[in-house]
Amino acid sequence: MKLNDTQITQLDEEGWVFLPDCFSPEEVAVLKTEAESIYDEDRPEIWRETSGAPRTAFAAHTYNEAFGILGRHPRLIEPLEQVFGEQVYMHQFKINAKASFTGDVWQWHQDYGTWARDDGMPEPRAMNISVFLDEVFPFNGPLMLIPRSHRHGVLDAGHDTSTTSYPLWTLDNDAVTKLVDEGGLIAPTGKPGGVLMFHGNLVHGSAGNITPFPRKIVYLTLNAVSNHIRTPTREEWIAHQDFTPIESCDDDALLRFAKAYEHAAE
Repeated sequence: MKLNDTQITQLDEEGWVFLPDCFSPEEVAVLKTEAESIYDEDRPEIWRETSGAPRTAFAAHTYNEAFGILGRHPRLIEPLEQVFGEQVYMHQFKINAKASFTGDVWQWHQDYGTWARDDGMPEPRAMNISVFLDEVFPFNGPLMLIPRSHRHGVLDAGHDTSTTSYPLWTLDNDAVTKLVDEGGLIAPTGKPGGVLMFHGNLVHGSAGNITPFPRKIVYLTLNAVSNHIRTPTREEWIAHQDFTPIESCDDDALLRFAKAYEHAAE
């Protein structure tokens, strides 16, 4: 899958692009089922809210077959190879949950700020590409983006270790206000199977979810191989240290897995 000229221009100028209907209902269904099974596991890669609800499951592509296929899927790998002009490796893989009623906030932040400070990533030549597993509404904690904020480079941030269960390099209110005054604020929404791409320096965050509608999103952080991290400080399952270029699977690999999965359940 390749981005067209309009999409490339939007990604460059606005810092984000949304691609609806990238994955079929059958493909999404098996991923949702497997995500719920993963959240029920007791393993260090799964972080939980203070309520006990799942917050994020790291590195699921290394211990789950369905997400292993997703982590090599050409619909996700090829656009990033196109943008960076070289092969990519998996810097981070996570399934973020916003549980119904109890899903907590993600404070305002830039991802590359963390990748640079905590992992020693030389340049912002990594990007998040995310897959909606549930419908993302305006009211169930959608990701909020500040368009064009990626053009400001790496911004000053403080290390917030207390607001939620997950430590994060966050921006202060004055900085966010100024950026929103300049670039506005958007919250991409859409059906399961949609894909959102956004620049590593794009400022983003999300509110809590107090609705009955859960919101699960898979995030692949794909990094240009030449830009591999130099001084990792986090667990390997948070910031991977295998810089082997990803070889894409067949485009129908996830659909074939879904059909076999459904057949086995009958």
